[in-house]
This record gives sequence, structure tokens and C-alpha cells, in this order.
Amino acid sequence: MKVAHVREVNAPAGTPWRLAATLQAAGSPARWLDLEPARRDQVAADPQLAHDSPLFRQPLTTLDALLANGLRVASLGAILDGPAVDASWLDPADLAFGPPIMQPPSLRDFYAFEGHVKTMWERRGGTVPEAWYRLPIFYFSNVSEIRGPDDPVWCPAASQELDYELEVAALIDTAVHDLNAEQAEEAIGGYLVFNDWSARDLQRDETTVRLGPAKGKDFASSIGPWLVTPDELADARHGKGYDLAMTATVNGVELSRGSWADSRYSFGEMIARAGADVRLRPGDLIGSGTVGTGCLLEVRDQILKRYLQPGDTVTLMVERLGELTTPIAERPDRR
Repeated sequence: MKVAHVREVNAPAGTPWRLAATLQAAGSPARWLDLEPARRDQVAADPQLAHDSPLFRQPLTTLDALLANGLRVASLGAILDGPAVDASWLDPADLAFGPPIMQPPSLRDFYAFEGHVKTMWERRGGTVPEAWYRLPIFYFSNVSEIRGPDDPVWCPAASQELDYELEVAALIDTAVHDLNAEQAEEAIGGYLVFNDWSARDLQRDETTVRLGPAKGKDFASSIGPWLVTPDELADARHGKGYDLAMTATVNGVELSRGSWADSRYSFGEMIARAGADVRLRPGDLIGSGTVGTGCLLEVRDQILKRYLQPGDTVTLMVERLGELTTPIAERPDRR
């Protein structure tokens, strides 16, 4: 199942996002079910549904609200599997997609791909620390600047080196506290494409004092276009990840290519580490870290030969998770 926040392409500014879902396989024509009208229709046809399940007793507005009410992503399948009138089906050509989760309580980003880690350390004249091979390492990013598909991103005022980072993120949809890796993996409601934007010059300054990254990272994070439940990926499981291609293009030119299967750590291991001695909450996001070759810091000298500039278009693709496209804009004048 894929779950998304949608509204019509030409909807007036400020139109609320609606929750939709589809079972259509990637690469074939999809119809999205508008879940709240479908829920109302199913309850009208069978009032017993509202008695039997909290899913049918309350309006469906956003995925955030669903999780806050104690329901999990997979519960939406009950509506998708039920009868739906034609008016509840939506044509994807008529839809704009928003962030799959609007206001995640937290965002932890890990450092799970050895190819990327080795390149970063070699550029500093060092080698990968032994601790990286023992521990899934993460930092906290900023949840106030979440962007969705086609939302613009711009370089921070103090930076000249805007970079994309090609990643996958997992959405936690039930409470986690001191679980082992196998149990922790069961807390994943779905996966999505994640762009962990970086201002490389700011990041370079911050990391010299062995703290951060902070301002080099917290100006934007892009996610989308939808959330894909783990069952849709099960047949591609390989090693600690999935045998699924990850690519990045700038202005239609491919610059990055890797595989999710190259991850040193599984998301279960990352979530177990994140949830040790603390509580993870429904809606929390866990990032994988950048796949090898998955940023300009690694590959810009080969093709693009520069960092991102206004007018560029960045598209990250993860097989079966979809494409996340971002236009690079001039920084708005907020004075």
C-alpha cells in the first residue's frame, strides 16, 4: 500500500491536504482512493463498522492525526480493501502530493552506507573510525523545515555550497522503547525517499569543533512523494536493506547511483539504537544516511563541477518508493 497527502493541482492556496492510498504497483496506471469519503460511504452502508473499529469512528484528515489517535499505517488497508464508489477514486494526473508526514515529532539521520562514509573520511585525510563498524551513528535534524514534492529549496544566506543527499527514511508508527533490532523493524509503518540537504561550507566549519552538523543541515529536509508500506518491498529484501536502485539527477543528468542493499545497518538496527533508553513516538522519522555516490561532495567534479544553483532541478529516485523532485530557488527576501 502507498499512502499520501494529496490535493488537486489547481486547488486554491491553503487548501487542506487529504489522505489517499493505492495498492497499484509502481510503473502501472494508479488510481488513488480519497480515504475520508470512502470511509463515510462504507460506514453508511454498514454502520457496524463504526462500532467494531476506531478507524471508522472518526474522520480521516492526515496521517499525523491517524498516528496521534493510536492507529497504525496498515490499518488504512481496511478502507482500501472495502467497497468504494467511483467518486472516491482520484486520477494521479490531477493531484499534487504533499509530505507523507506533515509534522514529524523528530528526525534522526544515520550514517549507514560505507561507500559514502569512506569517501568522507578519505577527503579529510583519515580512515573510517572503528566505532562506525560497531555502532549505528546518527544526528538530530530539524523538523520545522520539512518540504514535500516540488517544494522549492534554497541555499542558506551564509552558504555558497548547496548539496543534495540521496537517502531513504523509515516512518515509525508505534511507540518504541528498548527493543531489539527484529522487534524494532516491526515498528516501521513505511518507507519514503528522503533528501537531507546540506550546506557544505557551513557543515565544514561546524565539524572542525567536533559538534554538529547543525546549521549546515537544518534549513530543509525533503520527503515524499508517498509512504510505501514494508510488505510492498518484502520480495526485494537483500542483506541489511533491499535490492532497489537509488539514483539522483540534476537537470535530467544522472549524477548518483547506488543500492539500498549496500547499507551496513538495517533499519531495525538503527531504530533499536535510536530507541535505546528513550522513547520513539509515532511519526518519528529515521534516515538511512547517504548512499555511496549520493551527493555532490562525492561526484560533482566528475560531471556537474559545481554545487547547486537557482534554476537547477534535483530528482531523487528510489525504486518502488517513487521520485522526489525539488526545484532550487533564489533565497526569498524575508526582511
